[in-house]
Amino acid sequence: MARILIVEDEREMAQGLKDNFEFEGDEVTMTFDGIEGYSQAKSVQHDIIILDVMLPKMSGFEVCKKLRAEGNKTPILMLTARGQEIDRVLGLELGADDYLIKPFSVRELLARVRAILRRCPPEEEENTGSVQMGKLCLDFDKYRASDGDADVHLTHKEFETLRYFYAHKGNAVSRDELLDKVWGYESFPTTRTVDNYIARIRKRVEHDPNNPRHIITVHGTGYKYVE
Repeated sequence: MARILIVEDEREMAQGLKDNFEFEGDEVTMTFDGIEGYSQAKSVQHDIIILDVMLPKMSGFEVCKKLRAEGNKTPILMLTARGQEIDRVLGLELGADDYLIKPFSVRELLARVRAILRRCPPEEEENTGSVQMGKLCLDFDKYRASDGDADVHLTHKEFETLRYFYAHKGNAVSRDELLDKVWGYESFPTTRTVDNYIARIRKRVEHDPNNPRHIITVHGTGYKYVE
């Protein structure tokens, strides 16, 4: 059983999703605007949030951004009628775990939710606390990064990529593995995305990004983090 928060202003759609999840034994809470959804997400622990982008009072993008800035790590699946790539990328950059464009089949949404929950089971979460990775001091619990006395802004996905590297330090991690465990294949379809992210992360972590000492390329496989 999963505890699911649905934030969707189309009440018939929200009720239909609720009925389907409850049929499978899940516990569902519905809210119908961004402020109410944000408040519910803050005050009650859920296993996943299904979050519409176009909401009254506060957009889904803003809800996602605020939750991630506050360290809320609950998986988020965003729903939208928009189809432009820039909107998909924005939602994922703000910290969403997956993105589904309306209209969609309920069966596909159920499958996406189960896939996210398999990647992010609550019982497997660990509070890594503060760690040093190259130049950066990272607090994974509070989603804070600093370089000396200066705060450093990282996106949610950059934090999660570094968390995954730290958890598997010394081991080669493939691009496919990062796509599956950090992004999910439905979010970004190409492994080139991983390479672009690694280039950005190296600029944050490495003293000399052109000659990395911590995030090493493993040719033919992917990357490896070493202290």
